[in-house]
Amino acid sequence: MGEDEEEDYMSDLFIKQDVRPGLPMVRRVKEALQKEEKQKEANERNRQKSVKEEEKERRDLVLKSALGNENKGFALLQKMGYKSGQALGKSGEGIVEPIPLNIKTGRSGLGHEEFKKRKAEEKLENYRQKLHMKKQANEQAADQFRVRFKNKQEERKMEGDLRKSQRACQQLDMQKDIDVPKETWYWLEPEEEDKKDEEDKDDECTSSDLSVSEKLQLLTAYLREEHFYCIWCGTTYEDSEDLSSNCPGDSAADHD
Repeated sequence: MGEDEEEDYMSDLFIKQDVRPGLPMVRRVKEALQKEEKQKEANERNRQKSVKEEEKERRDLVLKSALGNENKGFALLQKMGYKSGQALGKSGEGIVEPIPLNIKTGRSGLGHEEFKKRKAEEKLENYRQKLHMKKQANEQAADQFRVRFKNKQEERKMEGDLRKSQRACQQLDMQKDIDVPKETWYWLEPEEEDKKDEEDKDDECTSSDLSVSEKLQLLTAYLREEHFYCIWCGTTYEDSEDLSSNCPGDSAADHD
């Protein structure tokens, strides 16, 4: 019966169809999909195959078929006692199936695939190295930032300790009626000075050559020797013996 002919509504095929309500849409969709699939199969059969496809089909057909008696090599093996399906070798420890063929269908030269693979591996390795170097650079930058931040904090702390020592030095010197500091920077500088003579300028230049840590070390040593005072303890001791026996040390680290 052709596809364009009308269906026989009295046939068994029509009577066995599911006619429950709600199914016509599903049935029409299913029929449309089946029709589309048949059309694809018909188009595939009628399609003109390319030369490469025909060569592949012929090659696969030959490789799948076993060697017959017309093959001279196979005939020689049979004369020497070989039977189909038997392993090669005197004791049968050899291979049973022939060595598979690795047929090259592309137009690239020999070794091109290995070359492409090696290039891809090199590219991937270079990418990994770049990521590693970038990660190291970021970590190094973070470490440098932490070091700078830590040094800045320590410098601020030393500046605060120096001001504290200068303030204590000025008070203790004045208690001993010392009107002029041993060094100009031993005392806190006045916020406003109308005039400075040449001697003050020279002293300022000399003091500027010292770092904050050097100034702090010299000033704390002066306070301990002259006034028996420790800025870390915040205590004035009776004498040097009392200072050495009761004070943990002459630096901030000794008092942590």
